[in-house]
Order: sequence, then structure tokens, then C-alpha cells
Amino acid sequence: MTRSEIKENLIVAMDTLRARKIRSALTILGIVIGVTSVISVAAIIDGLNGYIQNRVKSFGSRSFFISRIPPGFTGLGRLPQKIRTRKYLEIEDAQYLKETVPGLDVSAAFANRIDFTQSQPDSVRYGDEHVERLIVRGTQPEFAVALPLYTVATGRYISPFDEEHARNVVAIGAAIADSLFPHSDPIGKEVRLNGRLYEVIGVFERDPGLFGGFGVDQFACIPLSNFHKNFPAVRDIFLIFTVRDDADLDTVRDQVVEAMRRRRRVPHNAENDFDVADPNFFTTLWNQLTGAMALLTGVISSIGLLVGGIGVMNIMLISVTERTGEIGIRKAIGARKADIRVQFLLEAVTLSGIGGVLGILMGGLISLLVRAAVSIPATISLFWVGMGVAIAVSVGLFFGYYPANRAANLDPIVCLRYE
Repeated sequence: MTRSEIKENLIVAMDTLRARKIRSALTILGIVIGVTSVISVAAIIDGLNGYIQNRVKSFGSRSFFISRIPPGFTGLGRLPQKIRTRKYLEIEDAQYLKETVPGLDVSAAFANRIDFTQSQPDSVRYGDEHVERLIVRGTQPEFAVALPLYTVATGRYISPFDEEHARNVVAIGAAIADSLFPHSDPIGKEVRLNGRLYEVIGVFERDPGLFGGFGVDQFACIPLSNFHKNFPAVRDIFLIFTVRDDADLDTVRDQVVEAMRRRRRVPHNAENDFDVADPNFFTTLWNQLTGAMALLTGVISSIGLLVGGIGVMNIMLISVTERTGEIGIRKAIGARKADIRVQFLLEAVTLSGIGGVLGILMGGLISLLVRAAVSIPATISLFWVGMGVAIAVSVGLFFGYYPANRAANLDPIVCLRYE
């Protein structure tokens, strides 16, 4: 078929759709819904994936965490007994790893006090201002080096002298500093952290957290020695270590596991009684969540596209019936089966293509609204725009072929007699 014939068939198809505007609009509604859901969710997931990857980079690509409880445990549900009965990690483990594993760069211990169910949650006060429901973290001086996310914007971080003498000093998040010191410099001021006086020595770089959750802005870090003096009930210790640039990540990780097994006297045939995780753990967890979201979206959009496709087939069958006489005349003056088939296929593809374009525009609008309203970095990629068009065209071809083929195979004599 020549280009001019394709152009002529396309013009005929557009004229037919314009003549039946309402019916055509209702037909493509399912396709619009399906493509809109695909584009909007894909845009949100793509934007969030980039954001998560940047967050993971801020943890440090060569940083690892050691914990007694498996990472990702939220406190909901009950852990197996073999995990609940694990020995607690010790502060001295950090120094032991530094001394025994040659590939380590930095090793530090830290502990958290997170309990928002208390009748008197953690709070910090300065004069008449106060902040509640913050996270108090006890750290060794090397912690901020191992985790770049905790970079001090003004002042300084905890020093070896602070740790050695369990000094009452604190580095606070930017949100805490804004609330307590809206019009003054917090450095050197004394605040009351759970009733105890602490000198503010630093304020972290601003980090609001993920999706409105807790970030560095809501943290107050004190020396680990001071933390254990004032919060002896907190027994869980976490370790963080970084691997030197000239060392292999997997090799050093295995050496750390072996060193911890020796130190904790784990039998050679027993499982580890601790867990080691790197920042990629968060990426893996996120990919699992987005995978489930994409699957759900795929089901919803498939239903919409199926409904739209059935609508396209239905309207094309009606169109074939209404234009039986026209088909007979075209065949009588020399139109081939291929010409009739292409004409009706082009109508179906044009119908579904319009739905695809509208779906892409609607998906883009929803993405922009989500970005503005919820601050989720939704981004529309050319790949998904192309996918939206391809999906819409494929629906038109698949569901439009049967009516087009039926029209092409009609007997011209029967068509001419049709009323």
C-alpha cells in the first residue's frame, strides 16, 4: 500500500471518528484510564527510585551496618526466639574490628533511644521553646565520618575528648535548631535534654527525611559514653564500619563476619547471631515495595485497557455493520481486501491512539499535581511516553483486527444488497 493510500485511509478514519464524537469518546475512556495509570505510577516510581538512590549514596557506598536484630524489622510482630535470644553487641566490638580487619577505614558504635509511646517522650528545651518526639542517638566520634549524612553545618561534632569524659554535649538537627533558636545562634547554648543540661556544639546539615518521616533534622546526637550513663536501660548497640577505597568490599565484609563470629564464639556449624547490611539493603527493600506497586498498577491498567479494547472492538463491529453498503461500493470499484482491512485497522488504531495521547497528558498532569502537593519527585521519562503510545496502538491493532478482517472478507454482492 502506497503512502497516498495510507493517507487517504487515515483521512477517512478521522472523518468517521469525527462523525461519531460521543461514541468515540466513550469508547476510548477505558484506554485513557489504563494509560493514565501506567504513566502516572511509572512517573512517580521513576522519580522515587532516583530519590532513593541519592539517599542511599548519602549513607556512603562503602558503609556497612552490624546489628543484633535483622535490618528492616519495624517492631511489628514477634521475632523468632533464636533472634530474640541473641547476645547484645558491645561497644568494644567497634575497636576490635578496627584492630583485626586490615581493610577497614572507620569503625564506630552507636545506640538509639526511640520510644514515642512513652507518657513522657524525649524532649529538648531552651527557655520557653521545646521539641518533643526527637530521636536521641549516642555515637562515637567516628560515626559522622562513617555516615556522611550526619555532616555538621555549623559548629563541630563529638570529639574523642567528649567521648572519653562522657561530656554533656549535643549536636542537633536543623529542624530542632530552628524550633529552639529561631533568632539566635545555637552554638554554645545550653539546652535541657530530658531535663539534663547539654551544651549545643553543632548543627547538622538540613535533612528533612524520607516522605515526611524522620531525618537527620529530628536527631540529637550525644557521646555514646554519656548516652549509656544516662540511658542504661538501652542495651542494643549498633556498629557501622567503612571499607577503604583500595580494598574489596566483599572480601572485607567476609573478614568482618569471621572476626565477629570469633569474638562472639559462634560455633563453626552455627548461623551468625548478628546481621550485616549495606546501604543497598534499603534499595533492595524499596525495589520490593515498588515491584508490588507496579504489579498492582499493571493489574488495574490491564483491566482498563481490556475494557477499552473491548469497546474498540465493539464500536468497530458496529461501524462495519453500518457501513456495509459503503464496503460493497468500494469493492465494486476495485478496492482490495487489504485496502478495507487497513482502513478499519487505521480507524481502530487512531481511536486507541487518541486515548493513549490523552492518557499520557492525564498521567503527566497527575504527576505534576503529586509533585506539587506531596513533594514526591515524580518525573516522566521519554521511555514511558513511548510505552504509553505503544500500548495504546497495540490495543487498537489487537482488538481492531477482527472487525477489520471481517469487513475485508464481506462479499461485495451481499454488501450492495444490504439495507
